[in-house]
Amino acid sequence: MTYLSLKTFIRMVLTRRVQHKDKDFSCLDHFLALSFAQLTALESLRDIEINLRVQRLHLYHLGFRCKTISSNTLANANRVRLWEVFAELAHHLIGVARPLHANEHRAPSSTR
Repeated sequence: MTYLSLKTFIRMVLTRRVQHKDKDFSCLDHFLALSFAQLTALESLRDIEINLRVQRLHLYHLGFRCKTISSNTLANANRVRLWEVFAELAHHLIGVARPLHANEHRAPSSTR
């Protein structure tokens, strides 16, 4: 999350107007929950809920501003929120990552 610019993310959220209805579970909380699931290879909303509840005392230190995260909250956010804001963020982060890894050597691809 070091390379995630909160200013850029907030600008993306405001231009897409995806934050206007839900105050308790922000787009940043949503992104962090989905990133946590991706990085820890969790496969279901229930898995995300259980693993984040174990860390509930540390949610603030992980970047979350909500108190708890339920699978119902995640399901509603996935249903209601526009996915385009996360796609735009992904393109931005790819643009940030490319210069950081430009000088790395690629492993030779194996041919069959």
